[in-house]
Order: sequence, then C-alpha cells, then structure tokens
Amino acid sequence: MIRVVVVDDEELVRSGLRLILGTAPDIEVVAACGGGEAVAAVLEHRPDVLLLDIRMPDVDGLTVLRRLRDVPGAPRTAMLTTFDAEEYLGTALHEGAAGFLLKDTAPEQLVHAVRVLADGGRVLSPGVTPAVIGGYLGHRPDEEAARGVATLTARERQVLALVGEGLSNGEIAQRLDLAHGTVKDHVSALLGKLGGLNRVQAAVIADRAGLVGQVPSHPSAPDGWEGT
Repeated sequence: MIRVVVVDDEELVRSGLRLILGTAPDIEVVAACGGGEAVAAVLEHRPDVLLLDIRMPDVDGLTVLRRLRDVPGAPRTAMLTTFDAEEYLGTALHEGAAGFLLKDTAPEQLVHAVRVLADGGRVLSPGVTPAVIGGYLGHRPDEEAARGVATLTARERQVLALVGEGLSNGEIAQRLDLAHGTVKDHVSALLGKLGGLNRVQAAVIADRAGLVGQVPSHPSAPDGWEGT
C-alpha cells in the first residue's frame, strides 16, 4: 500500500482527496490535516507521499516543506496549487518539492500522480508546467544545456527524454525494456553529468534540448541515438 498524508486548510478539499484516493486499491490516506498538524502527522504515520497545499493560514506549505527537509525518510511531496500561486512554485522546487498538482486535477490523474511519486518520479500538472519551465528559462542558456546533453551516452539521452515526458523510473524501465535498477543508475548518472540537477530541472533541459517526444514506442534500436 502507498501511504498518503493530505495537508490542506479546507476540510472539503481534504475530504475530496481522501475520497478520490480511497478508490484506488493500492493507496491509503493515513491522515488528513491542516498545516499546523502536518509535521506531526508525517512523523506519526510515516507516509510515502505527502500532498501539501501551498497557501494555508496557520502554517503554509513552504514552511512545512522546509521543516521536513531534515526529517529522515521524508515523504515524496507534491504541492497542491492553483493558477494564482505560480510565484511560489520556484521556491517550492528549490525546497525539495517533487511535483505540483492543481487542485482540480482529474481523479484518475491524481491517482496516477501518487503512484508516480511513490515510485520516485516527479509530477507536474499540465496547467503549471509553463510556470515551472518559465522559472528556469533564465537559469541555463540553451547552448549550455546542449553542451551538457552532448556529454550523455545514447541511452542516457533516451532516459533524459523520457524524464522530460514526466515518466517515473518504473515507467521508463517499461518503455525501454530495462530493469528498474538500471534506469535508476542512468538517471543518477545523467543528473550528475548535467551539473547535479534535480529531476524537474533535468526535464526542463530535455525539453529545451529538443529531446522530448523523440523516443519511439519501441526504442531498443532507435535511429538518431548513436552511442552506447
């Protein structure tokens, strides 16, 4: 079971998320609370995934995120956001958020996102992707991104392209017909070669380097991916 804690100041939102996630046979919402109780709930229930509202009147999500940075085995955290909270996204990313989900995310997409997070992936709702990418457009110029990608092996470029599509390690393994551990090793290697980026930053690099969408459905021997 994937253990989830939901943190939001609105009881209606908490109830709705609990109801949606409760329909999945492999997901259990072990606690739902406001920001003031968030850290205690995480310490008590040790969830795999934390869904955390950014703006709350008692203790905001960014504060909770900072407090959890030093907690051993902290859960994978996705921020719950609205379109008018874009100014918080960059800070949340730097503080360790593993994803951003709009509160009106479709139920099946929410369930999928929780599974991706539990598998070590990162999630971005389509509505917030432009804001997150926009926050990094001035971080590294295109030519620097291209130079970094040029240091990768062909397989690492494939993996990076699929990271750019938002796939988790498990999904990449299935797509490329590789072992999960092999994909994890490739991800670690390419992140290091790209300068110690996190997964979301790497996804931005993949997009700007034109890799996204370039891996075919059955890429065991793809054209245009020379190397080893």
